[in-house]
Amino acid sequence: MTEFFVSLCGLIVAALLAPWVGRRLGRWSGWLLAFFPLMVLVQLLRLWPGLLQGETPVLSLPWAAELGLSLTLRLDGLGALLALLVAGIGALILIYGAAYLEGDARLGRFLSVTLLFMLAMLGVSVSDNALLLFVFWELTSITSFLLIGFDHERAEARAAAWQALLVTGGGGLALLAGFILLGNLTGSFDISVWVMQRQMLTAQPQTTVALLLIVLGAMTKSAQFPFHFWLPNAMQAPTPVSAYLHSATMVKAGVFLLARLLPVLGGLALWPVLLPWVGWVTLLVGALLALGQTDLKRLLAYSTVASLGALVLLLGLNTPLSVKAAMVFLPAHALYKGALFLVAGGVDHAVHRRDVRQLGGLRRALPWTALAGGVAAFSMAGLPPLLGFLSKELLYESLLSAPSAVLMTVGGVLANVLLTAVAAWVGLRPFWGQLKSGLDHAHEGAVGLWLAPLLLALVGLLAGAWPGEVGRWLIAPAVQAVWLEPVKVKLSLWHGFNLPLLLSLLTLVLAGGVYALQLAQRLAEARWWAALGRFGPATWYERTLKAVLGFAAWQTRLLQSGYLRRYILWIVFLSVALALPLALLSLGGLPPVVWSGARFYDVILVGIIIVAAFLVTRSRSRLATIALLGSIGYSIAILFLLYSAPDLAMTQFAVETLTVILFVLVIYRLPKFRQLSSRRRRLWDVTVAVLGGVMMTTLMLVVSWQGQDSQLASYFMHNSLSQAFGRNVVNVILVDFRGFDTLGEITVLAIAAIGVFALLKGGAVRRAQGGEDE
Repeated sequence: MTEFFVSLCGLIVAALLAPWVGRRLGRWSGWLLAFFPLMVLVQLLRLWPGLLQGETPVLSLPWAAELGLSLTLRLDGLGALLALLVAGIGALILIYGAAYLEGDARLGRFLSVTLLFMLAMLGVSVSDNALLLFVFWELTSITSFLLIGFDHERAEARAAAWQALLVTGGGGLALLAGFILLGNLTGSFDISVWVMQRQMLTAQPQTTVALLLIVLGAMTKSAQFPFHFWLPNAMQAPTPVSAYLHSATMVKAGVFLLARLLPVLGGLALWPVLLPWVGWVTLLVGALLALGQTDLKRLLAYSTVASLGALVLLLGLNTPLSVKAAMVFLPAHALYKGALFLVAGGVDHAVHRRDVRQLGGLRRALPWTALAGGVAAFSMAGLPPLLGFLSKELLYESLLSAPSAVLMTVGGVLANVLLTAVAAWVGLRPFWGQLKSGLDHAHEGAVGLWLAPLLLALVGLLAGAWPGEVGRWLIAPAVQAVWLEPVKVKLSLWHGFNLPLLLSLLTLVLAGGVYALQLAQRLAEARWWAALGRFGPATWYERTLKAVLGFAAWQTRLLQSGYLRRYILWIVFLSVALALPLALLSLGGLPPVVWSGARFYDVILVGIIIVAAFLVTRSRSRLATIALLGSIGYSIAILFLLYSAPDLAMTQFAVETLTVILFVLVIYRLPKFRQLSSRRRRLWDVTVAVLGGVMMTTLMLVVSWQGQDSQLASYFMHNSLSQAFGRNVVNVILVDFRGFDTLGEITVLAIAAIGVFALLKGGAVRRAQGGEDE
């Protein structure tokens, strides 16, 4: 496991080198950088024999134990399956992306961010600590934001990137809350500990709340209805990004999380009620919305939404058969959908078109791309002997044995009919038929543009041709990791004439009719179909975002007025509103007043402070105001001195002296006093000021009356001399124990001073220039 961790660290090195490598090697940079994910793949294969024997290698490194955060990596069959797809497909994406973006000055940035995303996805797949998983989870959102907004000069790309980040980021916050709740219930954030305590968790009512929060996070990440709209909009990203993030890897993260936590949360009564129907609705919505699309990438995007819904549906059914079907569907979909996305990118790269209505007859110009598209389309359609055929058969078999089997099965068949037609539109139509006008110049691109999709398609073909080996070596460990019990995994292409096979034949026949009728193209031209989009979740997202931005603008106008006095007023008012009621409740009643006989100089100093504070508000003279403020500060400093705090007194004397000098130097450059506020405004100011004083008085009473022995006081007293070598405890606290805090304050003051100097210097220069012009 240590070697695997080292290979993950190698991805960081590769990401740092990628910009330089991209500038030097161009399209060949992808071949070089693919070495790093291939090393991850090699380490996975080295660990695979142990996985078959039931071993789960673990590597744990301390990180922030106080927060329950440790770098704990645990590799089981489920994590290994996802990591295999991430590393294997990622290596091909690097090769394809370097060829696709050849000559683009941003190639190095694309390669670097893609490698970071790959690291994040691998971290998600092998993290055993929930907080660590969340860190990697959010890193996938950040890197996907950068990749979706790769063409950041375009407003559409920026909007799509922000939409994906806001939706998935919001779900990530819900996920974190669910993790914290489970961690509090179990006393640990290790998922393996949650699995061991699953019976206790099932009996806790709070676990249902955690399930809802975690499912919300998974739904946003895996584009489940009604959060599906961000995925088609993310097609603004370059095709390599769409192929890698939005079909094969990132969108699988939510599905992976549900599979990972199925042993923990699958026993709850809400699991089989909520998840199957969320997945079923998403399956139908994605398939139906694919109709009416003519752009190759958007066709594939909506079909990906449908496939993700099928995966959630299978995991929600929570049976050994459905789990096995999900584990077969996971790699099958990644292979054929990744290949089809790359095929779409190859076509776009060759002819600069993605509208399926304008494509056709490209098989001679793009023979290898056409071969890859055909094989991948056949796998998506569920034709033998491809891996997609096995996944579709298992899907139908699972639906037939599910609760509400008739409704579930009818919906599944309808969705697969439409998805099979999508496969033909994307993988076959651009290459067959008569050559469309304007496509005479098409030719096969660099080897990386056709090799990557061809390899993905051929792997799907080989996996389907040897189903027994795939089931035993790849699927069985994943099913075992999810179900936690031995499950017989026997995959074969032929099970005799049964109902799933008949449903598959029916799907192909109906899909042929949908394809022949060109239903997608007809709906694309129908106004009523386009009008339905105004009532979808995407519209509500736009309205919600607009409302939030409008509220933020109103709040900014209200609070950010540009007047310091108003900022202070709001700070004091909100502090009073939040702190005063709590302080009064804590006080419980008036404390007993004990008069110990005030000394005459105490009375004099307090009287000076009170009188000066009142006169400051009435004075119209600058010098008088400065003198009164200084008398308040000096009186407080004398009180510090009389009550055995000479260090505070010295500090106060120095501050007051400096303040008075600065005021005298600066005050005459300010405009004369004017009456700027109304009587009503001044009354409000007085009210807030009085409330602020009442709040501070109440807080002081609470602290002095209900005060407890401070552990910090004794700690500082005992350690100031021995550890910090200082006898002045206050100074030691400021310089040593709170050294970084004090350094931060000094830094802020220094930056502010530099800014003030720059403003004054700039004003002097402008005045000098203005004088010369005159």
